[in-house]
Amino acid sequence: MLRSLGQRPVTGSDDDPRVAELKSAVSRLRRELAAHPVEFPDRAIAEDELAALAAMAVSGMPEIPRLRRSLLLIAGSIGSVSALARGLADVRNAVELFGEPPRR
Repeated sequence: MLRSLGQRPVTGSDDDPRVAELKSAVSRLRRELAAHPVEFPDRAIAEDELAALAAMAVSGMPEIPRLRRSLLLIAGSIGSVSALARGLADVRNAVELFGEPPRR
């Protein structure tokens, strides 16, 4: 609403929208995972990597190779838990906003 008047929001006005999307997606998946009642073998790995993604998002400009590595570990950890599939897809989409890692 403020943008239509040529004004910018006070908080977070300089945030990269990709980072904001990553923060949001990671936060949602962390909440969904915390609320998921069933334990599974790699749950701790998923929780640790989601915490790492959250920390990278807070830093402002995450490293693309590290983002992708965390995404792979999370997908491998919770990929078979269908109740978390939408949240995982949102995180994947947010990571993809950062583009491809640089070629070696």
